[in-house]
Amino acid sequence: MNDIISGLRVTAATMAICVAGYTTVILGFAQAVTPATANGSLITDDTGTVIGSRLIAQGFTFPEYFWPRPSAVDYAADGAGGSNLSPANPELAERAEALITAHGGVDGTLIPADLVTASGAGLDPHISREGALFQVTRVAEARGVEPAAIRAIVDRLAERPGGIFTAARIVNVLELNLALDAELVSPASTE
Repeated sequence: MNDIISGLRVTAATMAICVAGYTTVILGFAQAVTPATANGSLITDDTGTVIGSRLIAQGFTFPEYFWPRPSAVDYAADGAGGSNLSPANPELAERAEALITAHGGVDGTLIPADLVTASGAGLDPHISREGALFQVTRVAEARGVEPAAIRAIVDRLAERPGGIFTAARIVNVLELNLALDAELVSPASTE
């Protein structure tokens, strides 16, 4: 009986140290060093209402907005994951063809791969700069503005995730769409 009580004490102490103690220390350190990241990198509107996170993609389907990478989990953060389809699976090709059609079909212009392939988690909040530039014409037409105005916003928000060590630039889709709404007239047809 003493062995059982000793084992329970060790288990309780280990859980207190490893679960509660470690979590508290890491959360406290994160709150002190990078509080915005520790709280989920949330984006709020002027009233303080949370409208999204810089770290989790949202599905945009209106033509006046940039569309994110496709998601195999319908952008559900509680169920992150890829499609687990083999490259030889016909469903993967069918989904890619449907996405190509949604982006205006094939007219000789190559569609960037990130616009027709889902990320591993299905929650990637960024698209490549090329993926954003590919959508400029659609967004500009839907908003009734010159493509150059949209292109300027894309270029301003494009970042290099690895700094000088990364040549490829990416754009956060939610931040890009919020910048469009803030800087350009949003069409009245938006629901």
